[in-house]
Amino acid sequence: MANGRSSQDERKLEGGSEAPKDNGLHPGFYIALWIALSSSVILFNKWVLASAKFDFPLFLTTWHMVFATAMTQILARFTTVLDSRHKVPMNPATYTRAIVPIGVMFSLSLICGNLAYLYLSVSFIQMLKATNAVATLLATWAFGIAPTNLKTLGNVALIVVGVVIASFGEIKFEMFGFLIQIAGIVFEALRLVMVQRLLSSAEFKMDPLVSLYYYAPACAITNGVVTLFAEAPRLTMGDIYGLGVGTLIANALVAFLLNASVVLLIGKTSAVVLTMAGVLKDILLVGASMFIFRDPVTAQQFFGYSIALAGLVYYKLGAEKCQSLATDVRLQVGEYNRSNPARTKAILIGVPCALILFVLYSGSSAPAAAQVTH
Repeated sequence: MANGRSSQDERKLEGGSEAPKDNGLHPGFYIALWIALSSSVILFNKWVLASAKFDFPLFLTTWHMVFATAMTQILARFTTVLDSRHKVPMNPATYTRAIVPIGVMFSLSLICGNLAYLYLSVSFIQMLKATNAVATLLATWAFGIAPTNLKTLGNVALIVVGVVIASFGEIKFEMFGFLIQIAGIVFEALRLVMVQRLLSSAEFKMDPLVSLYYYAPACAITNGVVTLFAEAPRLTMGDIYGLGVGTLIANALVAFLLNASVVLLIGKTSAVVLTMAGVLKDILLVGASMFIFRDPVTAQQFFGYSIALAGLVYYKLGAEKCQSLATDVRLQVGEYNRSNPARTKAILIGVPCALILFVLYSGSSAPAAAQVTH
């Protein structure tokens, strides 16, 4: 593998299974559900924090973790969904040594992620998140989990180049928001490395919902302490009622359902499909942020983000799988062309036209007088 990690390692990092299962609903349903919920959480958080002017990102993160703690406790006591937790040899010493540090990193990544919505557009944040893979790779090297590999470093360099190009094309660039988002990416990389270390022992293998059962209380306490000093003095019940209690509950519920959907998705499809689904989700989010929040995306950003996504796919899948995927696509396209020549011609004309219109729209949506400070 050109990326230096096998698909098995990728699934192990997230606590997932190694092979897809062929029972139940079509895998496409679970993928669509995950994309919808993942996108909804991001757009919902952006709306709450920026559009609705609820300027309390730390409180929102704390509320999510409190809600997740309550829901996982209910599921543990009244359902069999979390019964696999009984196989995990957890005790107070292990919890303090292994789970709490992961919870702290998770909290910091969530706090930074929500805080960034106050300063940056959703589209630009998604572009920056393409560097998650790079940060995680560097963290595995720093902690000695994986050996340093210059070839792999060369593979991920394309992601960095693309994000740099996209960053210099950002119209509404805010240095503080940029640094906050980068910090969130670093904390998330550290969390993933800690999880990988924990899961290196088979007895500690946990699916995402069981992980949330253990992490959520630690995250809620960590976030709560920070919120108590940073936001509680200026947060009033008027602010909460102004946003709406129902809105807060719905927001936390969507975030929790996202974690549940990951559990449903694991084992239903392959790592290749998951990677491509993640790329599709990011592209859809960039487009959605343009139309919902009127976030300007310049042609330079479009070009840079395309490079970053191509680098991300190559890093995640490796050269062999990329070639295999390209061959499969060519065969499918050839078969479709033979059976539907008219539709193929329409697609070949329509897709480039749509891309041109997208670039023209993104360019015209950028404020002409905007000043960019890098």
